[in-house]
Amino acid sequence: MSDRLSVFKTYKLYVGGKFPRSESGRVYEVTDAKGKWLANAPLSSRKDARDAVVAARKAFGAWSGATAYNRGQILYRIAEMLEGRRDQYVAEVADAEGLSKSKAAAQVDAAIDRWVWYAGWTDKIAQVVGGGNPVAGPFFNLSSPEPTGVVAVLAPQESSLLGLVSVVAPVIATGNTAVVIASEKSPLPVLSLGEVLATSDLPGGVVNVLSGRTAEIATPLAAHQDVNAIDLTGADETLAKELEIAAADNLKRVLRPQPVDDADWSATPGIDRMTAFLETKTVWHPTGALGASGSSY
Repeated sequence: MSDRLSVFKTYKLYVGGKFPRSESGRVYEVTDAKGKWLANAPLSSRKDARDAVVAARKAFGAWSGATAYNRGQILYRIAEMLEGRRDQYVAEVADAEGLSKSKAAAQVDAAIDRWVWYAGWTDKIAQVVGGGNPVAGPFFNLSSPEPTGVVAVLAPQESSLLGLVSVVAPVIATGNTAVVIASEKSPLPVLSLGEVLATSDLPGGVVNVLSGRTAEIATPLAAHQDVNAIDLTGADETLAKELEIAAADNLKRVLRPQPVDDADWSATPGIDRMTAFLETKTVWHPTGALGASGSSY
């Protein structure tokens, strides 16, 4: 028998590229599917939510201004780093969701593949949803997508890693920044994901992770004047309605819970979650004449 004591992991928030404890100093117990204690997770406060919004806004300019190709490289790097720590996440997902090791491994593999999938879309989504528009006049008329801004994301309550990646990856793939509220009952895989994000070339503040009571954190975010959109995936029907009303104050884009949110997250996601947080900019430009022939371009 070894007389060595185990070193318990201290889970922290991930805000602005750093790992702070909650400013309130509060924690709450996280248990597995059988009620066994796993760890203490930070219980985020309204102040933590405001700090996360400040970090996300500060990071938005550089992230939205980066080339789509560069964003794709970084998302792919996240997949690489997650692959390298696969065993850790298999164990955390198995404990969080009460799954067998094989089923947890399938969830982690799907989450890694999901990062790769969205990495491939970063420099293609503009070609799909943008383009030239035919107009009756001597003009070019071009539409192109632009990110909405800071997006508050309520992570799925049941799918602790794959569901989380499925709602966060499309937000940042298109140039938005995110404030993520982890699953209330299974926050540990999401908090650990912050360690991957911090070592994957993702600029600090692009993704900020909070844990705690979903309603307590989401309410100030829904009313926050510097949050441009909110994804209500992790909210129940009552909370979703309350948050949608609060979000109307500054005309936030709102993505309501979708049927897939209660189904299989491993299904091919499509592009709906990317287009949900894109604005379309349309530019008109007059055509000109070329040479004596009067031909135009």
